[in-house]
Amino acid sequence: MGIWGIFIFLTIISYIVGATFKNKFNKYLKIPMKYGLSGYEVAKAMLTDNGIEDVKITVSNGTLTDHYNPTNKTIALSEPVFYGQSIASAAVAAHETGHALQHHTGYFWVQVRSGLVPIVQIGAHISSWLLLAGMLFLHAAPGLMLLGILAYALVVLFSFITLPVEFDASRRALNWLYSKGLISGDDYSIAKDALRWAAMTYVVAALTALASLIYYILMFLSVTSEE
Repeated sequence: MGIWGIFIFLTIISYIVGATFKNKFNKYLKIPMKYGLSGYEVAKAMLTDNGIEDVKITVSNGTLTDHYNPTNKTIALSEPVFYGQSIASAAVAAHETGHALQHHTGYFWVQVRSGLVPIVQIGAHISSWLLLAGMLFLHAAPGLMLLGILAYALVVLFSFITLPVEFDASRRALNWLYSKGLISGDDYSIAKDALRWAAMTYVVAALTALASLIYYILMFLSVTSEE
């Protein structure tokens, strides 16, 4: 399978994973929690239980817009999660709170990821322009392509460092929900399934970014080897 075949394969997989996650999330939003806690109440209880008092919980517009912002220590939950009393709401709220716990405890991969943010932001901004210029002037100025590849490599590295951060946040979420007796049995399996498919979207994104990097490297090597 050539590089274009890999791209096509990953594009199909990305669509399948994304569609499956959305379908499962919407399905699990309709399954109520045993104790009827909202996503906000789950996040608040998890923060309190871990002695975290300086993190705010807010509502985020839209669906699947849930995230944790370490800069202002804010957990933003989408409306279906913030107000919802479903297993999906609890799982997502606990997952985002898991990121707050990572930040609070100084989780290694979060520290690495945070340290890379300023560099990756610059790399992401300039890599597309450098790669475009590099492809246009590959024979005349191959150095531009090489710089673009190095800048894009930082973006790819960042996407892979994100994976352990996401998986660990899900692990913390499930462990806490289970230890507090909020989910068990089938409910636990449902919450785990929802978070697994959410994590898979990050895995596919990282693999797609890696495939793009390999494509640019092969393009660069094919020209430089001719000279």
